[in-house]
Amino acid sequence: MTALQAAPRPGATEGKEHRDRLLQGMARAVATKGYADTTIADIVREAGVSRRTFYENFADKAECLTALYESASGNALAVLRGAINPQSDWQAQVEQALSAYFGALACNPVLLRTLFIEILGLGMPGLAARRRANQHLVDLMLEVVNTRTGDQGQRHLPLKPVMAMAVVGGINEMVLQSIEQGRAGALQELVKPAAALLRAAIAAEF
Repeated sequence: MTALQAAPRPGATEGKEHRDRLLQGMARAVATKGYADTTIADIVREAGVSRRTFYENFADKAECLTALYESASGNALAVLRGAINPQSDWQAQVEQALSAYFGALACNPVLLRTLFIEILGLGMPGLAARRRANQHLVDLMLEVVNTRTGDQGQRHLPLKPVMAMAVVGGINEMVLQSIEQGRAGALQELVKPAAALLRAAIAAEF
């Protein structure tokens, strides 16, 4: 064991298991009743843990929903990053990564609705969590696009951060529209328009 690796605390594994079960319980409860009508009792019943265990992990149901949002967003980002192949043409990378990302989101349409719509019901804390997740996407987009080269090895103009954020915002709106239209399971349809939006942002000069 190195100096950077701390020994696990007694009960740490059990604590993580309880936290994960509470997040899953929150997802099921909100999917059934909506966030506003979900109670702590609903969450602990779905999770199969005690109310005391809930309060050992979260201050309230808003904090639990925020944690669920951050966990699911982090998983989707990991899928997006894992789908990037630095050896391929950057445009092929973009479409491949977007396809994987939308595929991960579409795996659970009910949870998708919770994360894209219910999170906004938290007010400023929910908005802050969404902005953090968006910034992670922007950072990854800038990392991928701004290290690309052209066909003859010539660098293109860099993608500007403000344009990257505009692309992320546009993609979020396309996903929201799909949810509202009952097409959350068909997000692969968004790969082409999302990639086109990114190409347009890269080409923009101002």
